Amino acid sequence: MNRTTAVVRMNRNKLLLMTALVLVCAAAYMLIEVDFSNPKLFQYAMKIRTPKLMVMLITAFAIGGASIVFQSVIRNTIVTPCLLGMNALYTLIHTAVVFFLGSASVIASNANLSFAVDVVLMGIIATVIYSWIFKKTRHNVLYVLLVGTVLTSFFGSIQTTLTRVMNPNEYDNLLNTLVASFNNINSEIIVFCLVLLAAIVLVLRKELALLDVLTLGKEQAINLGVDYDRCIRRLLLGVTLCIAVATAMVGPISFLGLIIANLSRQLLKTYRHSQLIVGSALFGMIVLVGGQLIVEHIYVYAIPISVFITVGGGLYFLYLLLTRKKV
Repeated sequence: MNRTTAVVRMNRNKLLLMTALVLVCAAAYMLIEVDFSNPKLFQYAMKIRTPKLMVMLITAFAIGGASIVFQSVIRNTIVTPCLLGMNALYTLIHTAVVFFLGSASVIASNANLSFAVDVVLMGIIATVIYSWIFKKTRHNVLYVLLVGTVLTSFFGSIQTTLTRVMNPNEYDNLLNTLVASFNNINSEIIVFCLVLLAAIVLVLRKELALLDVLTLGKEQAINLGVDYDRCIRRLLLGVTLCIAVATAMVGPISFLGLIIANLSRQLLKTYRHSQLIVGSALFGMIVLVGGQLIVEHIYVYAIPISVFITVGGGLYFLYLLLTRKKV
């Protein structure tokens, strides 16, 4: 008991330290190279940077929490929610809109309408497909993961075909929307995203509270009185919707969830999901805010942050594969 209490206390201290680091990164992002002597310039800088910071924090929370839940449901720590096909579906939706309607169409040019289309289509498709797959496969999680991988390839193949026959000028316009970036943030969708994510957490609060039990395995969870199949189905749908919201906000960031979820597990070394989810979200905030700070002030917007995350995530994935203990 004393050892458990000591571990919990140590993890709380680590989370507090990470929270302080997030605040430092956020303060640095908001205040570096700001002209305090000119009130108008200061106000303009805050007006530009505040929405970006809020979107980065929301994205980190959505992807960080969803990644921990997804890994626990799949019972594999080297998987990422992008295997469910949301990133590929986002790319396909934007490509199809530009291909059939053009980059000057209302859906492509209006940020609010584009976001609404992304969230609605990804939410409906994910809910219908994965609910149906769960019933057909008798709630087999591995089949759902396999189907998600197949759908990723399927959506990617259609998107590639459309881009091959697309007008080159339209393709140039399309590329800007397919790369995750925090440079052009639509501040009008921030409140909506917060409300949507809060609703997801509220609806799934009971299932989230049972995560520690669900990771014990299906038989053990059922013996403890948990409706295992229902919980897994609802959690997977929640993960998919969280990734859909984050992707619709900033674009696909494939390896971010893998990085921050495993960093949280390695730092905290606990099976308490309340701590792991918070740790993953905080790591995501540090990576996104610190990375965007480097992109803006060192590389002067020459390289988007998604490039660093993809390269770093690929190397980290290889590291996890090579150092993973054989069962």
